[in-house]
Amino acid sequence: MSNKKHHARTRAQESSNAIERMYITMRHLFNRGFYKPMGISGETLREALLQLRPEIYGSIGEEKAELEGLLYVIDRLPYGIEECTFINLTSDEGYSNSHFKAIIPPKRRRNCFRIDEEQMNIEITRGRSEIYDILTHLTFMFVESHKISKRVLIDEQGTTTRDWVKLEKAVMSKNELSQTEKEVAITHTANILGRTFNELTQVYDSFALPDQPDRLLHLVYWLGKLALEEVVNNNKRTVTFSPVLRERLGHHIHGEIWADTIKEALLKNNLIERPIHIISANMHSVMNSLFAPQALKSFAAKKTIFEVYEALSQKGNQELRNKVTKEALQRGMIYIPDSSGTYIDVQIFDTAKIDFSKTDMDVSTKEDDANKPVIFVMDYAFGEQAYETMDELLKPIKVNGKKVHLNVESVSIMGKAGILEGGKGDIMIPSAHIFEGTADNYPFDNELSKDDFDNQGIHVCEGSMITVLGTSLQNKEILKFFFNSTWNVIGLEMEGAHYQKAIQAAAKVRGSINPDVKVRYAYYASDNPLETGSTLASGGLGTSGVKPTYLITRKILQQIFN
Repeated sequence: MSNKKHHARTRAQESSNAIERMYITMRHLFNRGFYKPMGISGETLREALLQLRPEIYGSIGEEKAELEGLLYVIDRLPYGIEECTFINLTSDEGYSNSHFKAIIPPKRRRNCFRIDEEQMNIEITRGRSEIYDILTHLTFMFVESHKISKRVLIDEQGTTTRDWVKLEKAVMSKNELSQTEKEVAITHTANILGRTFNELTQVYDSFALPDQPDRLLHLVYWLGKLALEEVVNNNKRTVTFSPVLRERLGHHIHGEIWADTIKEALLKNNLIERPIHIISANMHSVMNSLFAPQALKSFAAKKTIFEVYEALSQKGNQELRNKVTKEALQRGMIYIPDSSGTYIDVQIFDTAKIDFSKTDMDVSTKEDDANKPVIFVMDYAFGEQAYETMDELLKPIKVNGKKVHLNVESVSIMGKAGILEGGKGDIMIPSAHIFEGTADNYPFDNELSKDDFDNQGIHVCEGSMITVLGTSLQNKEILKFFFNSTWNVIGLEMEGAHYQKAIQAAAKVRGSINPDVKVRYAYYASDNPLETGSTLASGGLGTSGVKPTYLITRKILQQIFN
């Protein structure tokens, strides 16, 4: 027994060491300014990733190729990156005003620019977490590319297998492939990837793009081709960090511009003196909770409110969403789309302009208009960016040479997180955040509690949460260790401790907001990384996220008003 326990613990320890090594190595490479992911400089990163074998990347440690992990990564990297030998991470350096066309990955909003055949520039405006995110994805992609080259290379002179020659021919063909040609190409590719014909056919369309039905073949070919270049001709892919990015990182440049824009809007609309309630959430749940019943009167007549929310979150219903937005804008919502590079849009609701009898919520507002709360909703931040934006937001503003402190009465964070006990759609209420890889912890009094969600037909758990460096670095052993440890960990996410660090500093150290500011945190589960097949790589929540999202939103609003 003791031996088994000992072994499990060491696997978890190895994993935390691997994460720590990746973290330190990434910072080191960044300071150095460039590195070759498949050369000596990238060795530590590759080895750590292979030792870690994160859940999201599936079979990265095996000889066969990992398909779901590849799809996850490709959705978060710019189109065409598999063809580039030089990948350059830059700050916002003006490319958007040039002839270069921005390429935006489908699952991560960031500007990327294809400079020429060989070079891709990726703009980093969200800080370090974004760099860790990209470097882990690239490392994964390059490790996979070398699996391909290993399987197709016959000798050191660069002779390749028949499978490779046939794949090259299919990819280079100018005409669209017929069904027969496509199936022949899939046969060769399956062999190259160490996967079955069936496995490839199943994922084939997930990789396809409207103008590129055979993208999977294209990807495999280019990944393999550049790996062969590295192995045969020693022509290695290089990642560089621009001098301006290295100089700016950590200086809150984007966060400051973002916060200043918001404070100017509050000032311009005479809201700067009013009680402010900050909510970090998505851009629809607060607006829909306040305005859907009124805006969609006839539509909502025979439906429960949650059915209305569900309809609003479905793909084809843009018209319904437009109606709610229009209603909100007519009744005092101020919308500030981001222009600072933080990618955090903002909505400001002046509750003096809202008629609460027309909502379906039990809300009583007693204050006169001059003291009615202002609700400030900010979109999700990304990792460390949460500290930068919240820290800047809570700083006082100068008005006519005088310092004006924002009257922040509460900060509510609603996020999605991985859960360790339970499943997709459950709710987690944290009592503390712990930084992964350290014992740094941020306990706080959460205004939300388990009792707030009783009898709603949803599983709720309370306990501490781990703030991780990146979602793509977690594996089962580490999570099991957290789960079984005395830290009483219920889930993991990327922003909690960063937000708390900023709120605590503003309230207790800098004195820029009320020291008794009320804090609310609640998360709904987007996946359970301990259950195989329900990690983030297995796809989104669908509508199972609707109910918890709105239960949390409504509870936050009720607490703000009552």
